[in-house]
Amino acid sequence: MNRQPKHFAPLARLLHWLMALLILAMLFIGAGMVASVSERHQWLIHLHKPLGIAILLLVIVRLVVRFSTRQPPLPADLPGWQVLAAKASHGLLYALMLILPLLGWAMISAAGDPVMLGSALRLPSILPADAGLFALLRKAHGFLAYLLFLTVLLHLAAALFHGWIRRDGVLQSMLHGRD
Repeated sequence: MNRQPKHFAPLARLLHWLMALLILAMLFIGAGMVASVSERHQWLIHLHKPLGIAILLLVIVRLVVRFSTRQPPLPADLPGWQVLAAKASHGLLYALMLILPLLGWAMISAAGDPVMLGSALRLPSILPADAGLFALLRKAHGFLAYLLFLTVLLHLAAALFHGWIRRDGVLQSMLHGRD
């Protein structure tokens, strides 16, 4: 049988929704970190770092799953600009899911701080300590986090458009089903 699947593979769906939760949590944790100078600030930082590394590892697994499984096709009657927008936004989402954790790791390295995953596991620095570089990376990390948030909102809007307006099976392909 060589037909196109109607739904994403179960592992792809699991990774999608797990990462959606983690990314939303990270966006709110990040917003809380930059808005707080209280005791909560340190707690949020210690939560943000390991979640960022978890997202980095999960996006690598997700890319392997994406390239090793077949995805359902977009609807044949979808206008060309929407097909292009879907492909571009997915590419941007994957790029940001890879770049933001690496940028955060680089930023913390440039600050001269360790990237701790819990109390015992310390990741190596990937850049030397440099205050100017830290400042640049911090701004880039913040800017790209806002871009990720905007891209996630557009992704959600497109999913709801497919599910509620077009009713073309695109949303359902990520929600449930077996082929």
